[in-house]
Amino acid sequence: MLLAAANAMAQQSVCNTGFVFEDRDGDAMRDAGEPGLPDIAVSNGRDIVRSDAQGRYRLEADAGGFVFVIKPAGFSIHGRDDGMPDHWRADGLPAACDFALQREQPPPLRDKGLRVLVFGDPQPKSATDVGHYARGIVDRVIDDASAKMHSFRLTWAGQTADLGLTLGDVVNDDPSLYPAMKRETARLRAPWLHAPGNHDIDMESGDDVHALASFHGAFGPDTFAWQEPEANFVMLDDVIWQPTSSPRYIGGLREDQFTFLANYLRDARKDRLLVLSMHIPLFEPAGRDTFRDGDRARLFALLKNFPQVLLLTAHNHTQQHVFHGPETGWHGAQPLHEYNVGATCGAFWSGVKDEAGVPVSTMADGTPKGWARLLVQGDGRYALSYHPASDPAIGLHLHAPKVLRRGTYPAWGVYANVYMGDDDSVVEYRVDGGEWRPMRKVTEPDPDLLAENYRDDQADELRGFDRSPEAIPSAHLWRGALPTDLALGQHQVEVRAMLRGDVTQSATIGYRLDDAQP
Repeated sequence: MLLAAANAMAQQSVCNTGFVFEDRDGDAMRDAGEPGLPDIAVSNGRDIVRSDAQGRYRLEADAGGFVFVIKPAGFSIHGRDDGMPDHWRADGLPAACDFALQREQPPPLRDKGLRVLVFGDPQPKSATDVGHYARGIVDRVIDDASAKMHSFRLTWAGQTADLGLTLGDVVNDDPSLYPAMKRETARLRAPWLHAPGNHDIDMESGDDVHALASFHGAFGPDTFAWQEPEANFVMLDDVIWQPTSSPRYIGGLREDQFTFLANYLRDARKDRLLVLSMHIPLFEPAGRDTFRDGDRARLFALLKNFPQVLLLTAHNHTQQHVFHGPETGWHGAQPLHEYNVGATCGAFWSGVKDEAGVPVSTMADGTPKGWARLLVQGDGRYALSYHPASDPAIGLHLHAPKVLRRGTYPAWGVYANVYMGDDDSVVEYRVDGGEWRPMRKVTEPDPDLLAENYRDDQADELRGFDRSPEAIPSAHLWRGALPTDLALGQHQVEVRAMLRGDVTQSATIGYRLDDAQP
């Protein structure tokens, strides 16, 4: 049904002229006395034009496509009936080709920065999983925001962020779930932007041109820009559908996307952070060809002269930071930061259920399901954080044996899985308030998830609908050997992790030393 509706809509002639106006009374309709807004960028996904002195824009007709306004900094856009931002058009009714903008009050530079929620792969496969998303993610974000409301300037009651991003795989091959997912996401009361993922493709499509018909019907254009005073955002479809090949998709960009990017970046301000949000990572796991090399090189060439760029990707259902340099074809003045965000669904809504009936769904690298936050300052500086749904304030977890023999060789260790850790992170530990000692970064599976795998293996009955994923080596795991030459009894281990942006996270765990006879 959704696909048929999307195809019918795409056959209509798209808007190619209209007005951008200041919606002073907030009703999304152009009334007498509401002026047109000049110099506002409008695009068909390829060309970009600017409204004239009266607010009128004219674009080349592009039947079957979209027209969207590039939201300028300092303005807001109404929400549609489904709660998504009303920044695009795909019909032939002249009156519907106008775009209503409201000036933001108070002045838009936030005193604590732009707050952005980032979701990677919500990916429900059923209505049951939509319920898991509602209770396990949306409710938890709202609860977390409510606890912090005194710290932020809010535009309206219940707001959780200034902007929200979903980095693809909005659903898991079932577009009939889009309305329910939009309804739940709209409860977060933030303008929400979506990029498509490989599981948002219409699998029956015979080519890449028509592969996102259902996504387009639900969310509009797959490639567009959105501007805030602190940062410019570009959402990109970077999934190339190739149904007659193996694999059936690969990361890359279309020619019309490169044209749009070249046109947009030509005039984009370089004193703001530039954020590119997409699904498939630009880095490639060792030995795997997952993104077209030529497309990556063209994209990097377009971005080379921008001093502050952040790439946000998802897809892997693990989490890590990659800093591109000459070895991956990046030749900018500074390394290019790609944050590969952990999945909001975790490991596909798997594992045992918590007290709310939501699967724990720990990812294969030991990262809990959850969401990320991006905080951007007016000078382009930014900070990233990750928030587990189980406890949004926790940034790492520890694993240690409960008891060791006093005097034995110190071959057992405490492990720290630091969700936002990277190669430059400094992770240290101390025992009983003693001297801080460095922990060693290791490429090993998370021991907590290994233990969960063992519990699943040994269970006589299924412990959940889908069992937890098999643990794989984590990109953010540290180890420190536990001393065994201390007094008998209980000992406390403290761990602190010093991350980018002068962020320090800490946790404690205990172990006991006992005597034993041969």
